[in-house]
Amino acid sequence: MIYTDTVQYAEEVKRRAKTIPKKEEQKFSKETHELITDLLPKKFGRSGKIWIGVLFSICLLGLFAYIKQLRYGLIVTDMRDFSSWGIYISNFVFFVAISLVGSLVSAILKLANVKWRTPLTRIAEVIAVAAIVFAGIIIIVDMGRPERFWHLFVYGRIQSPIIWDVIVISTYLTVSLLLLYLPLLPDLALCKNEMVNIPKWQRKLYGILSLNWKGTKKQYQIINKSIRVLAILIIPLALAIHTVTSWLFATTFRVGWDSTNFGPYFVSGAFMVGAAAVIAGMYILRNHYNLEKYITHKHFDHMGKLLVLLSLVYFYFNINEYLITGYKMKNVEGEHLQSLFSGRFAPMFWMVQIFGMMIPILVLLFRKGRKPIPIFVISVLVVVGAWFKRFLIVTPTLMHPFIPMQNIPVSWTHYIPSWEEWAVTAGSLAGALLLMTLLIRLFPIIPIWEIAEEKGLLKNIKSMKE
Repeated sequence: MIYTDTVQYAEEVKRRAKTIPKKEEQKFSKETHELITDLLPKKFGRSGKIWIGVLFSICLLGLFAYIKQLRYGLIVTDMRDFSSWGIYISNFVFFVAISLVGSLVSAILKLANVKWRTPLTRIAEVIAVAAIVFAGIIIIVDMGRPERFWHLFVYGRIQSPIIWDVIVISTYLTVSLLLLYLPLLPDLALCKNEMVNIPKWQRKLYGILSLNWKGTKKQYQIINKSIRVLAILIIPLALAIHTVTSWLFATTFRVGWDSTNFGPYFVSGAFMVGAAAVIAGMYILRNHYNLEKYITHKHFDHMGKLLVLLSLVYFYFNINEYLITGYKMKNVEGEHLQSLFSGRFAPMFWMVQIFGMMIPILVLLFRKGRKPIPIFVISVLVVVGAWFKRFLIVTPTLMHPFIPMQNIPVSWTHYIPSWEEWAVTAGSLAGALLLMTLLIRLFPIIPIWEIAEEKGLLKNIKSMKE
């Protein structure tokens, strides 16, 4: 039986040396023991429990604010006739963007036969699933009558881009869950057989979810073929989910949104922030779970190169988005750009451009900038900048309607989110982090069987019995 504690493992090796014949001892190599011991899920320590408590408290605050919103209506927010969308929709677009990381690491890099991606695949898949789940939740939060959500499925009209979004998000969530779950099957069986001192419910959970996995050659052939099919399928879905989301904006006749550039503009930005999210996750998990042997400087270097490439592509679409509009300088579009470049939204706009894109590009071009600590800082800047970028896509446009209303209240001409909106938004972000944390606690965050296969140890793992 494998122990998750290093001291217990050493004592077990000594005991086996005295009691087990040499042939039996050689069956379980030290390298195999170390691999499984390193990568099996670990119990939460004190810091982990504090982290869970903080996230849960933020979620409760968000739930309290949402209950108040349900009771009194959307009037508790600062959304009015001008700004009918606010940070809820900004948050939705942000979550959809983050979710594309699953297709980037698990599908595109896999199909390109990039070997170094293996330790990062499950990190990307966990982030993708948590993000797309809360993208769906935040849309329901934005509805004034959430009890009518089911009307979308019963009375939805295919002519509406909103229905396109519902369809593609549901499909993408299903495929993302399968892409996370199927590669987990061998590791779930391993958790059931090799983890000690775990509650009965947890062992039973592993047994149910592992679907009677035996580790036969035919099972591995089926799972590898299934993963490849899903990897191929999820790429067009990933492109579709953010393209369709961009169409929700682009199909309206509004300044700042009326652009044929929005599809690739959204997709390139989503891949950029998704890559940054994986790098941040890599750094935190590597330090917290001592995974230096599996997530090395090479992984940070390669992901840094990928991030700078994606940042340059996104930089190109930013130039294309603003340069052509600025060159034509139509009346209302000119007011919109003025509010971004030198008006009330200028401080946020330039901080996003400088700290969320320009500085990351400059730093990551150099090898020293792709070391773990600097690239982690840069990734956090990119993720935070990406959230505010989505706010800038939504809000300034709503403040510049083509046909201004007359004799309106002054409060309609600006949008400052209420504390309820901030609480719900913080609760959704904390909820996504909480879901990621629980998945990391229950399941191996690095695919054990794939790492073992690369090291030539898969046969040893398959031979281990309960």
